[in-house]
Amino acid sequence: MKRVQQGFTLIELMIVVAIIGILAAIALPAYQNYVARAKVTAALAEISAGKVGIDELMARNSAAVNADVIVASGVSQADTANCGAGAPTGIAVASNATGAATLTCAIIGGPASVNTLNIVLRRSPVGVWTCGTSITAANHQFVPEICRFAVPVL
Repeated sequence: MKRVQQGFTLIELMIVVAIIGILAAIALPAYQNYVARAKVTAALAEISAGKVGIDELMARNSAAVNADVIVASGVSQADTANCGAGAPTGIAVASNATGAATLTCAIIGGPASVNTLNIVLRRSPVGVWTCGTSITAANHQFVPEICRFAVPVL
């Protein structure tokens, strides 16, 4: 009587494992880039929340001092999920008597390629916001589109 094959042979299983390994080797770096870009975008979103409050305060009182601007921005200066210790804590907010203001975030909790990098939103005395970043040319793909052609932060 002839035996009928049941199940998979060892070579078939090894081929499947090799294919899965190749797919994982391709997918993992792409996923890490996706996570890094998402972290930078989330950090930008956190500091962007403060723009409206600062604009409103500056429209009423362009000579507002730092303490007023910090309260008006509505952003937390404590460490958040995306902004931390480098800014000096959480999100740093600063202004001067001319109506200029700055929101700074030092990125934390992300991949090593973006950790401790800074994103800065600057308000000019006339109310125009610009984005700056300390992300180098090597990691330029992580920069959000709105900051893509921004002046680097030194």
